[in-house]
Amino acid sequence: MPKTKANGIEIEYDCFGDSDVPALVLISGLGTQMIRWSEPFCRLLAAQGLRVIRFDNRDAGLSTHFESASRPDFTAIAEAVARGETPDVPYTLGDMADDVVGLLDALNIQRAHVVGRSMGGMIAQLVASEHAQRVLSLVSIMSSTGNPALPQTSPAVMAAMTAPAPHPRQDEDGYLAHCVAFSQAIAGPGHAFDASAQRAQALAELQRAYQPAGFWRQLAAIAAAGDRRARLARITTPTLVVHGADDPLIPPEAGKDTAANIKGAQLLMVEGMGHDLPPPLFGWLAAAIADNARRALARSHKA
Repeated sequence: MPKTKANGIEIEYDCFGDSDVPALVLISGLGTQMIRWSEPFCRLLAAQGLRVIRFDNRDAGLSTHFESASRPDFTAIAEAVARGETPDVPYTLGDMADDVVGLLDALNIQRAHVVGRSMGGMIAQLVASEHAQRVLSLVSIMSSTGNPALPQTSPAVMAAMTAPAPHPRQDEDGYLAHCVAFSQAIAGPGHAFDASAQRAQALAELQRAYQPAGFWRQLAAIAAAGDRRARLARITTPTLVVHGADDPLIPPEAGKDTAANIKGAQLLMVEGMGHDLPPPLFGWLAAAIADNARRALARSHKA
């Protein structure tokens, strides 16, 4: 897979589809690598007439890691946010949004459709609000606005997400079992949970890159981001918000709040979907993303 320099870092990426069709960028979630956007899903999107670009966020996969940064102090971050101050974090979600724009620059892409899931949805929101001239359409999946009044993740799910995993060099089976257990904890009830597929995904990511400290730095960027609703109100690009009605990690109210704060946004609340993207939903979601992209292109042609 190719690598390029963008926004002062190196970003690992790859592409699917023709280079002369509209580009679509997929932004990954907290602590996950670009291969979480699976090849079958990317190829479904490419078949819709899109040049699909997936990449590793900073501090994930094979992009630049910030090993020299100390582990974030989450108590200090929360206190700073409560005081209305800027927390001291290694980088922000705004920096990660700038990475996306830097990647577009490096690939000589003037405008792109932008799609993000979970933390990636937060980053995509910032790309659309702060770099509107670079965005053709926006899709925010299983994400949130940072509204402090929204329901929070349950303590049990948060504990499962932040619990220390066995070190894979000492107990690979234990590490993979830990990953599968968390995947099952956030999966929706609408589709059968495939433990073997989740184990294979975790193993593929482990073999590709293992630098778990990046998770905490990315989590600090989320914690420091605060309320984005004022920024979302500036978004005018055609927007689709997708959220699982049974999401235990980012409750469905967060998806509703996202759609409510972006003018003209369409909301698709998916029954039986949790904080996951099971293969039976690939075709449906690819079509929904492509429909939103076509809506954006149709509107631009009328302008």
